[in-house]
Amino acid sequence: MSVISEKFGILKDGREASLYTIQNKRGMKAVLTDFGAILVSLWVPDKRGELTDVILGFDELGKYEDNFDMQGATVGRNVNRIEHGRFRIDGTEYQLAVNENGNNIHSSMDKGFHKVLWKAESFSDDSVSFSYHSPDMENGFPGNLEVSLTYTLTESGALILSYYGKSDKKTLVNLTNHSYFNLSGYASGDILDTVVWINAEQFTPVKSGTIPTGELWDVSGTPMDFRLPKPIAQDIHADFEQLKLVYGYDHNFVIRGFEKGLRKAASAQSPRTGIKMTVYTDLPGLQFYTGNTTRDITGKSGALITKHSGFCMESHYYPNSINIPWFPQPVLEKGALYKTTTIYQFS
Repeated sequence: MSVISEKFGILKDGREASLYTIQNKRGMKAVLTDFGAILVSLWVPDKRGELTDVILGFDELGKYEDNFDMQGATVGRNVNRIEHGRFRIDGTEYQLAVNENGNNIHSSMDKGFHKVLWKAESFSDDSVSFSYHSPDMENGFPGNLEVSLTYTLTESGALILSYYGKSDKKTLVNLTNHSYFNLSGYASGDILDTVVWINAEQFTPVKSGTIPTGELWDVSGTPMDFRLPKPIAQDIHADFEQLKLVYGYDHNFVIRGFEKGLRKAASAQSPRTGIKMTVYTDLPGLQFYTGNTTRDITGKSGALITKHSGFCMESHYYPNSINIPWFPQPVLEKGALYKTTTIYQFS
């Protein structure tokens, strides 16, 4: 195992960003950048033993400075949506940017964690750690937050994402990785033939604005049921109001066994390459998004990124959970340790 560092480019403010490549003995490679702690590429052996890059993204640093669709991004301090951009902690109201349909999404599209230069440190043969100091009231969140993310690539083909954080005030912390996966390869077309399984008996239905209603609905008898593996295409265009609201899948699934810690949450497999990805998390929810509103843009090697070019499996606390007290809460106490792990295992 080894880590190779190289220059990626110069940011608009004149600072230099770097690329870091971790490679295991099977040839599998994870390519990361300290800009946004972004996952740029993930090369995985297919059924013929040929390496396939399964992550949508860009060759140029400048496109990550734009990155409207959050390709490969580390999202923070809060992923997904907060209704009206408002929340309360101990009676104090905090107002975030209103940046999508009257709500807040992903904290800040312009100044979120995916748009800052992290400090790369703690290299080892199989991992790279990135750290960032998020000052008090950055993007509207209370507390000075010291946050870090370690990417580890194992010899068995797992990419492990380990998040840590500590704040000097009680605050909201809910981080995730927003990579778009295409297990047939980033330039292979749409992901509708991908076979998906999700370990959930319930999901959180949404209303207009993609804000959860506060209810938990059973997946049984609906297109949201992935308890038996099925192709995305099977039900994505079904006559089901939840799918019509968001033009496909963009829903949080309630992953079974939250109280048990790290457990298997989902899997996806390409029938073309045979590549299978299994997701493990210790978080309560998994947002399954099928790129329904992805904007057309040129990605790596001139490949078109467009609607349904990739899918996301984002582990996190439920959307708007800070405003729904009976949902698991993404609140970090002063001085407490935020610690969570997500694993993408490939075979």
